[in-house]
Amino acid sequence: MTVQPILAALRHHKAGTMLIALQVALTLAIVCNALFIIHQRLAHLSEPTGVDEADVFVIQSQWVGVSSEPEVDARMQADIVALRQLPAVRDAAPANSYPLHGGSWDNFITMTPDQVQRTTDASVYLSDSHLIDTLGLELIAGRNFRPDEIEPTGVRDSRAPPVAIVTKALADRLYPDGSALGKTFYTMSKTPTTIVGIVARLQRQEVDAWSRDYVYQAMVWPRRLDSQHGTYYIVRAKPGQLAAAMREAPKALYAQTRMRIIDPKNGLLSFSEVRRRAYDSDRGMAILMGIVSAVLLAITAAGIVGLTSFWVGQRRKQIGVRRALGATKRDILNYFLAENLLISAGGVVLGALLALLINGWMITQFEMVRLPPVYVAAGVAVLLLLGQGAVLAPALRASRVSPVEATRSV
Repeated sequence: MTVQPILAALRHHKAGTMLIALQVALTLAIVCNALFIIHQRLAHLSEPTGVDEADVFVIQSQWVGVSSEPEVDARMQADIVALRQLPAVRDAAPANSYPLHGGSWDNFITMTPDQVQRTTDASVYLSDSHLIDTLGLELIAGRNFRPDEIEPTGVRDSRAPPVAIVTKALADRLYPDGSALGKTFYTMSKTPTTIVGIVARLQRQEVDAWSRDYVYQAMVWPRRLDSQHGTYYIVRAKPGQLAAAMREAPKALYAQTRMRIIDPKNGLLSFSEVRRRAYDSDRGMAILMGIVSAVLLAITAAGIVGLTSFWVGQRRKQIGVRRALGATKRDILNYFLAENLLISAGGVVLGALLALLINGWMITQFEMVRLPPVYVAAGVAVLLLLGQGAVLAPALRASRVSPVEATRSV
């Protein structure tokens, strides 16, 4: 089949041809970027934290009537002892925060005390020697903190600890040759901090876009944060006893002192609930982008069906003439399929360029990642197949036009 007759016919229907081509182009541009966003969001919300999420929960306890940091520290230690003694609890630890919490305590890291530009950024967890077991972290090198290394600290205390446990991602960032254990780095002071342990993975506290380059760069300091505003207790239940541990833990804390507040909505959270809340916006965005993509594809398919059906109605006499001159049903079918393919091809070429332009704009405005060419290629294939599928029914209807239509005057 030659292309010239098809192009000649399309020149007589410029408005409809341009409309469908532009619709295909716009759909391709939006769907490619939408599917890329969906993939990013789904990958983001499924990132492992390094935590034994099935058995871990978090309690936020806010103090009432506490006036000094030593009093806070004493109450905190008593609470932790009470939690660790519960039959359903494997371990518990105090902390300033926890993975996926949203709020962050992080520090710039340098390799020398006088370095002006940071080497990297790391999230900071303050806790004791029980945090690794409580979270279920895997210590792959070095050791845990010794009891004599744990110290209380206030909110305004800016001293860097002499030792720290870091994630493998942070260790590799600081010492790419794999020699981080026993080496030092600097944070907020002139005092060096020595790496005494390395854990396989521990995710940061926040999940914002800016922190994705540092997602597993975290460190644990041997500090108990004595905040008069309250503290977090991270608790790890024994396997299969999460519900029992979450039921008994608040009772154990209130038994220590009633001078506290545990918020009924946010004060006691399983880690599965922590994850759900942390990624609510990502999940919502993925669903929204999926709906937008489905609607656009449906509208584009409906437009192709409608326009082709209109053209078939207009050309019934021409189709009848071709049939009378010897064209087969297959010839008529192939004609409309080829015609739609040419329109769709023009649309996807324009759409591919538009998709890259939209992605470039989102990179500058929203710090998006560059759109991989595979998404554009997949979008092109989907739109071409969608176009051919949409035109199939009207094309089959055209192929069934009888040669007798050539003799009709209307």
